[in-house]
Amino acid sequence: MKRTLRAHLPFLAVLAAPCGGAFAQSSVTVFGVIDATLSGYSSRSDARSPTLAALALRPDRVGVSRTELRNSGYNGSRIGFRGTEDLGGGLAAGFWLEAPVTNDDGQQGIASFARRATVSLSGAFGEVRIGRDYTTTFWNDSAFDPFGVNGVGTTLIYTANIFEPSGAAGGFGANANYTRIGNSISYFLPPTLGGVYGQFQYAFHERDKFSPGGTTPPGLGANGTVNPGAVTSVRAGSYVAGRLGYASGPLDVAISAASFVTGDSYYAGTTDQVRNLNAGASYDFGPVKLFAEYSRSTSVRSHEDFTPLAARRADVEVQGYSLGLTAPIGPGLIRAGYSAVKYDLGTAPGLAQPQPRAHKIALGYVHNLSKRTALYATVAQVNNRNGAALVVNGPAFINNANYQPRSSRGYDFGIRHAF
Repeated sequence: MKRTLRAHLPFLAVLAAPCGGAFAQSSVTVFGVIDATLSGYSSRSDARSPTLAALALRPDRVGVSRTELRNSGYNGSRIGFRGTEDLGGGLAAGFWLEAPVTNDDGQQGIASFARRATVSLSGAFGEVRIGRDYTTTFWNDSAFDPFGVNGVGTTLIYTANIFEPSGAAGGFGANANYTRIGNSISYFLPPTLGGVYGQFQYAFHERDKFSPGGTTPPGLGANGTVNPGAVTSVRAGSYVAGRLGYASGPLDVAISAASFVTGDSYYAGTTDQVRNLNAGASYDFGPVKLFAEYSRSTSVRSHEDFTPLAARRADVEVQGYSLGLTAPIGPGLIRAGYSAVKYDLGTAPGLAQPQPRAHKIALGYVHNLSKRTALYATVAQVNNRNGAALVVNGPAFINNANYQPRSSRGYDFGIRHAF
């Protein structure tokens, strides 16, 4: 149940009142999700050379596993506050503050509003939203994944974009802002365009600029620049993106593109960007709802003309697709998904090993005890090839000179309560 406070109390009325004008009606809603799950994971690695492993008296396979009580297996645990104020003339102001909650150990709550922190102005023109919010490409991942990018069932499209090919955290191409972006301004189309919806998003890098510029550090040339005498990153953090979709009846389809500057070496003459493109669709037939998505992310390093060709880095790319479905059965919902990704690490043709790739299958069931409370179960398995190291969740693979990642399995059994 959402708790709503009307601004009839004097102190709330004061906060809601515009300067020099009459009181406007406003409301504040407290909402949240508490999701607890018992999860288990196991990751298996195979010997890179079974024959040599036998000679060295090493096992052909090794593994690592873990069982834990965690949160957010079905929906992300959170607590939030949102409100609107009717400004008259069709205008409304709003805010949204949403904090992540680790209800399994109680160590994270309203310490930061890292999930979302925005203020907005909306009307017949649409909505302008300012602050920290979801990225446009993540909206497609979430909308067209039957598991909603939560728990072990999450598609590999999302997993591959938040991890490096080696399985290390940090985001593909060092893009740590794939899911959310701060310091952003978003414009949303109005919901009166016959099913057409869209969003444009820009985030500021908020870094210092120096004037005059110049191309050599002070001390190395008499150019009179005021730039620091060290490598500087003056554009890293800037982000621009857009999303356009159409939803009518059972059909929903959308495409999104984004570019995020992950590094900018001023004196070296290089700029690193991660460019994301994804498109998805869903169609609800009634007995079953189908989902599909295609995604491509490219890590690009742009070089100034003076950079030698031999010193230039090739682009790195990950492509993926996913197929899924949901099927309601009485008070329950069956969920299933298949996803696959492949990497292009930018090595020369004919000289490189086969490129890393992985595929995943997931199956789950949700039993709704009420509109707000549900029990759920999900199982999933990822198979890796050629050096890919993607896991369903949990511990990383044993990955060294003797063993290479192979398969990862996991399960979630949990309860979700929304309020």
